[in-house]
Amino acid sequence: MLQRRQFAVAGLSAVAAAAASQTSQASLKAAERDHHEGHAKSDGVMQRCATACSDCQRECSSCATHCAIQLKEGHAGHAVTLATCQDCADICSVASQIVSRGGPFAKLICKACADACSECAAACKQFPDDQHMMKCANECLECEKACREMLSKDHL
Repeated sequence: MLQRRQFAVAGLSAVAAAAASQTSQASLKAAERDHHEGHAKSDGVMQRCATACSDCQRECSSCATHCAIQLKEGHAGHAVTLATCQDCADICSVASQIVSRGGPFAKLICKACADACSECAAACKQFPDDQHMMKCANECLECEKACREMLSKDHL
């Protein structure tokens, strides 16, 4: 008789454990769903930022080449912008990669990218009659804006 009671208790325990497991799994699924919905909301701003960083990287690389040509032609004032555009392009490239994947250092690199773009734009604006330089300055300002928007939304 004792064995039947033990068997019944074991059976009830198994049923209770299964019910608790299902409740726990449902809670986990709900938490996972909420987590993914949060990513979906932030993905738009983050992807716009990543795209702006990628666009800026390409423009800064192009502008660095332009500055190298200007420097070769004797325009010494382009030495600073050559280095500025190269560094800004590298920072933008890394920012684009990290932000697009939502990496743990996205905020850190985005802040650095925004600051670099601000300085690069200011340097390029020193040549208001040069369309290439002004295009780079404008692209840097767009990237800075996108980075600061992402940072202000506190997505990460």
